[in-house]
Amino acid sequence: MSSITPRTETPQNFRMYVRAEVVVVHKTRETFGGLSNMAPGFPIRINGVRIATSEALYQACRFPHLPNVQREIIEQHSPMTAKMKSKSHREDSREDWDQVRTKIMRWCLRVKLSQNFEEFSRLLLSTKDRSIVEQSSKDDYWGAKLMGVAHETLIGRNILGRLLMELREEIKNDAVGARQAVSPPNIPNFLFLGEKVVLQKEDRDSEDLAVRQTDLL
Repeated sequence: MSSITPRTETPQNFRMYVRAEVVVVHKTRETFGGLSNMAPGFPIRINGVRIATSEALYQACRFPHLPNVQREIIEQHSPMTAKMKSKSHREDSREDWDQVRTKIMRWCLRVKLSQNFEEFSRLLLSTKDRSIVEQSSKDDYWGAKLMGVAHETLIGRNILGRLLMELREEIKNDAVGARQAVSPPNIPNFLFLGEKVVLQKEDRDSEDLAVRQTDLL
């Protein structure tokens, strides 16, 4: 990866960022809002089924054994209601969810990129070499929380931001490969609406993208 804004390691793999020095992903209407999983305008198609946002796809992946719940989630018109529908079924999430969720999020982001390449790659590259941090009031796993007297710092694991930076580097190193259709993650029972995830005829030719082993897992 290229250099990013220096940050200080804190306990529990948390990282501390100076808010003024990083690209903050917070509200979807802001300059970098399109990087959020909640952002509209980046539809995804899986097995011929249109899904409005990467958030809805990620949430649906919790329940490969419950196609009715997956359908309920992806039929929601907004990413927030999709997330809320998922929340009501959280106890029924796949048993290994905590172990596979980062791999699944990486896949969701890659699918979002491959199917919305022009705009999503433009947004990612416009962040240049700055750290990307998802600001959250509650979630310091995927994002980071505001800290400090004047909220000048962000602290959290920031896994989503780090995955976005990883994707940005892949575009820089191999733009052609980054826009290829993406194979499903190599995890067991990865089903969508009761079927294995396959690429559609109208998708681009499939090519496996090597999943780099990073410290995110």
